[in-house]
Order: sequence, then C-alpha cells, then structure tokens
Amino acid sequence: MPSKLSTYRAKRDFEKTQEPSGTAKVRAADYPRFVIQKHDASRLHYDLRLEHDGVFKSWAVTKGPSLNPKDKRLAVEVEDHPLDYGDFEGTIPAGEYGGGTVMLWDRGFWVPEGDEDINAALEKGELKFVLAGEKLKGRFVLVRMKGDKFGGKRNNWLLIKHKDDWATGDGEAILKKDKSVASGRTMAQIASGKGKAPTPFMLATRKAFKPDAVWSTNVKKDDSPAGRPAKRKVSSANKRAVH
Repeated sequence: MPSKLSTYRAKRDFEKTQEPSGTAKVRAADYPRFVIQKHDASRLHYDLRLEHDGVFKSWAVTKGPSLNPKDKRLAVEVEDHPLDYGDFEGTIPAGEYGGGTVMLWDRGFWVPEGDEDINAALEKGELKFVLAGEKLKGRFVLVRMKGDKFGGKRNNWLLIKHKDDWATGDGEAILKKDKSVASGRTMAQIASGKGKAPTPFMLATRKAFKPDAVWSTNVKKDDSPAGRPAKRKVSSANKRAVH
C-alpha cells in the first residue's frame, strides 16, 4: 500500500532539502488540528491544511479565506503534507518548489460537522467542518467543483463560510489581521529572518524553526528541525508556485 505522503516525497530529495519528510515526532492532541500558511510565492495564496489520518489534507486558497457566506473562494487541492510541515515559517528560496515567504497565518483545531465521516465526505466532494482557530472560527464547507477548465490537471474546490455567529458581510476584514499567530511577525520580518522564532504547535519539541529558517533543495541537510541551513545554492528546477 503506497504511503499517504508518496506524492509529497516524490517531489522532494531529502538528501538535499530541509523540508519535513514526515518522520519528526508530533505532539498528541485531543482534537485534529489545522493550520493556514500565508504563502507569498509567484502568486499569493493561503494554504489550508486539515489534519486527518496522520497527514495534512491540503488546499491552496487563491484569495484567502472569507467570512462572508456569499464569497466562494477557489481552493486547489494539492498533495497531502506531513504534520511537521505545520510548524514551518520562513523562506523557500526563489526557483525552488513553492519558492517564497511562508507565514503561519492561523492555526487551531477542527472537527467535521455532526457525525460526518471525513473520508466519505471527501470522496463525495462536500466536507462540512468547524474551525476553532486564533483568527478563523465557525462553520465552513469545502465543495468540489464538477467542471475542470484546466483539463484535469487540478482538483478544484470552493471554500465557503456558512452563516453563523462569526460570519460577516465584510469577508476581507479577516485578512487584515496580517501577523503570524506563531511569532507575531509580518511577512517582511519573516522574509528578512528577523524577530521572534515561531512557537511550535505540531512538533513535540520546545522549539520549532529559527527566525531565519530556509528550506532549499540545494543546501546541506541539518537533521535538527530548528537547524540553521548551510549557505544556499538555488537551483532552477521545480519552479512551481503552489504546493
């Protein structure tokens, strides 16, 4: 049986990259967790990751989440990511897979609505869930789109806020809360490697990554998840913006 992370691992050479391979010890939690990483790649987007069956089910939300139930945000499903990925905040060098600045924009816990079976809901293409994050709260739904104008190359969903006490007509207002929930830093501070290091949420360690953390596919590997990378050498391969 193939690993749930086989696609993720196939895209990375862990003899060269410092990205998590899914082997780091992750702390236990009473409820499944979620993280949203703001990712300033060639196109700015927000990576929604929902913990399920030992991995993060992941979607790249092109315009970021909205609290307005009238807004339907495109959410491109991407490969499952390891849970230790959920503590990364830092830089992926330009030219690398997903090159750009990464912020831990929100994190917390999530549950499916009612007694909904998550696997069945994902297979059906409609997952209703509740978020309890530092920024996002309340009921949401992910609905898979039937048509694919990209010729089957993308698995497109819509992320929609349900009407509840946290819904608002100004759906964009939440995006103005634009500092990291893990370090309190802005995107500019993260890009420069300055300020406070992010506090861990997923890793079973007291420290996660250093303030100037860099993930490159051409650096000497450091076995510590919080390790300082060696001098960068940027490749020209895998120039993809969303992952």
